[in-house]
Amino acid sequence: MSRLSGFFKSLMGRKPAFVQVGALCLRGPEGLREVLLVSSLRTGRWIIPKGWPMKDKSLAQAAEQEAWEEAGVQGEIARVPMGRYTYLKDRGKRLGVVCEVHMFEMNDVTLADDYPELGRRERQWVLTSKAAEMVDEPELQEILKSL
Repeated sequence: MSRLSGFFKSLMGRKPAFVQVGALCLRGPEGLREVLLVSSLRTGRWIIPKGWPMKDKSLAQAAEQEAWEEAGVQGEIARVPMGRYTYLKDRGKRLGVVCEVHMFEMNDVTLADDYPELGRRERQWVLTSKAAEMVDEPELQEILKSL
């Protein structure tokens, strides 16, 4: 293990410095549930729609807004988080920060043809088991496997 990767592993053991919100957009019956993943802007890796809390919005409302902006999703958002995971947010040339994402389940989802980040991200419905293989965050992988 390189010194740098060891340093990042030590960061992951720390209390998260930043809170983010995410929408876990789901459809389909138990056993065949699918989750909507989007590509990240900088690296193109697969993630759930997520972002920062917003002034004058609850965490659930902010997660709902992120789902709209990043994936053109509208639906019924839960008012309490269904789980959370941590990850190391890459900030380019600056030192990464540990973020804790509070996830809100979204059901009865519809996808718009036009939305703010259309053309900047890909979006894809995948079975939760496949999604667990596609995302990088170990805690998110475990949550997806449990659905």
